[in-house]
Amino acid sequence: MNSAMFQTGREFAAALDQQDPLAHFRERFFFPKAKNGEDCVYLCGHSLGLQPKSVHSYLQQELHDWAELGVEGHFRARNPWLGYHRLLTEQTATLVGAERGEVVIMNSLTVNLHLMMASFYRPTPRRHKILIEGGAFPSDQYAVKSQIQFHGLDPATALLEIAPRAGEFLVREEDLGALIDREGESIALILLGGVNYSTGQVFDIESITKAGHKKGCRVGFDLAHAVGNIPLHLHDWGPDFAVWCSYKYLNGGPGCVAGCFVHERHSRASDLPRFGGWWGQMEAERFLMGPDFHPIPGAEGWQLSNPPILALAPLRASMEIFAQAGMNHLRHKSMSLTGYLEFLLKQHSSPEFAIVTPVDPGQRGAQLSIQMRRHDRGICDRLVENGVIGDWREPNILRVAPVPLYNSYRDVHQFVKWFVIASQTENSI
Repeated sequence: MNSAMFQTGREFAAALDQQDPLAHFRERFFFPKAKNGEDCVYLCGHSLGLQPKSVHSYLQQELHDWAELGVEGHFRARNPWLGYHRLLTEQTATLVGAERGEVVIMNSLTVNLHLMMASFYRPTPRRHKILIEGGAFPSDQYAVKSQIQFHGLDPATALLEIAPRAGEFLVREEDLGALIDREGESIALILLGGVNYSTGQVFDIESITKAGHKKGCRVGFDLAHAVGNIPLHLHDWGPDFAVWCSYKYLNGGPGCVAGCFVHERHSRASDLPRFGGWWGQMEAERFLMGPDFHPIPGAEGWQLSNPPILALAPLRASMEIFAQAGMNHLRHKSMSLTGYLEFLLKQHSSPEFAIVTPVDPGQRGAQLSIQMRRHDRGICDRLVENGVIGDWREPNILRVAPVPLYNSYRDVHQFVKWFVIASQTENSI
């Protein structure tokens, strides 16, 4: 919806909710309660998604089978545990735009990132650098620096960072392209986020991949804030790998099992070193207990251990909802919700705050990041007092995410009402 068509009144928000074809999905999630007993305005799905109400039945089935069958549940459970992770393969492949053999649900995000770098970061004296965002999520920075040091190199010379220009918040595409063109022959790996966790900026995965491959670089992405947020076409775009977590927009629960994509051109690459584990072993040989590792072709060959069934069950509940809603429909609503939020905030334009997320709806996800020029994280506490949950990122960013799967236009309207009140409260840094 064009911002010129938005209106400020509460009745307009109610009318938009009545017209929303995805509105009924809201009823399939639990919401934290405010002090008055009503549902909170929950705008923190970029950090931890809400619990689908169907999680209980998915978990209960596995608890029942464990109780009734013990170890035989691996073969005789209603959903046998031996191949349980594959119950998520087709939905995951559809969600990220991949072939079935290119995706696997396993481990946690940073574990998967290390496994991918073990295979795809192969530094040489001439090509040894890793390119990341200057504002990358700290875990990515720690992982990358530790990989560089593991290879006996110095992050001071082997780490390249692309950052916004002085006084700006967003990375310019032309600056990133120029850096890859200038330094590409020394870069072993380009590793960027699909969506920047702090600003909500969407990176052009396809063009970055093409630019990197043109220079002979390996290219990977951390999609923690992109998966379930924006449409992805990983197979067609062609990065070498991607990793993501499943507890943000995918609503898999705290610490849920993460995901990994490896492009099919690497599915049988015998020259790629990797850290092996028995669940990555060819199934016909897995229980022969032999000493030699023969990986399953595709992403599953990077598995280490048998999957945690009780952690995967909640993700199945959420992915079922995603499959029913459809990512394209969710993206359409997401752009409308975020546009409505931006419109309302601009009605209260103030030197006290500024939106630092891209103005172009196509260059941002389901998130607006608000720079607070006078307030500290105490503003989050005041919002919580009024039943509104967002989150804070240092030094001065309030992040709010109207998630299309369960947030409403009324949520957005309520947030702006309480945000304006909270931001007018004296609390100078």
